Amino acid sequence: MIYRKKIVAGNWKMNKTQAEARVLVEDILREVGKFDEAEIVLCPPFTALSAVSELLSPVPNVRLGAQNLHEAPSGAYTGEISAGMLRELYVRYVIIGHSERRQFFHEDNATVNRKTKAALAAELRPIVCVGETLPERESGKWKNVLETQLREGFVGFGEKELSDIIIAYEPVWAIGTGKTASPAQAEEAHQWIRQVLSTRFSQNVSERIRIQYGGSVKPENAKELLSKPDIDGALVGGASLDARGFTAIVKNACLP
Repeated sequence: MIYRKKIVAGNWKMNKTQAEARVLVEDILREVGKFDEAEIVLCPPFTALSAVSELLSPVPNVRLGAQNLHEAPSGAYTGEISAGMLRELYVRYVIIGHSERRQFFHEDNATVNRKTKAALAAELRPIVCVGETLPERESGKWKNVLETQLREGFVGFGEKELSDIIIAYEPVWAIGTGKTASPAQAEEAHQWIRQVLSTRFSQNVSERIRIQYGGSVKPENAKELLSKPDIDGALVGGASLDARGFTAIVKNACLP
């Protein structure tokens, strides 16, 4: 069986000023600054990237992530940020295709594909989000939805590109709602994602790619979720804004 190191990323969304971000990061580093059993990624808003980057620069096991990027390297795109700008701040990871980007900013699978290619070209590691809505889950269409998102999102990619990508399975109905997919539901979805990747790419890709679970992950449910064999970590939303809760999730990621 191929070893996949757990990866836990905190998506702060539109929260925390620079000053607040520094306090949160300092609190997190006190707890897991030397924790090497899982990879840790912090994704603050753009305005706090520089401040967080300074704090993380001497900490090899905690990486800096961004919440979005534009597909173009530069241009007349008011309010946007490029991969090169992120690289200058020592960003290592970038979230792409989060359900909130799809819902509120009308990003589709083609957009996700272009942004993922832009990230890879700049040597950023994309965290590509996929997931179904509640009607799609309840109508039994969730497998088709995930397969379409993966197929269209990864058009033109080969094994080399896939080796640098993390997938985050985030059932839309569980994001910010307090609802969580049961460990069995989450594991089934992760298994299906691996099956799709195995069919479209190779067994090697399917076994090596890391797939996070996201959707109301909390310290109380993290251990059971992350103990499943196909769940390789968590993309944490609200709980990542609390140092104690986030670090508890990180530590739970490696419990048997």
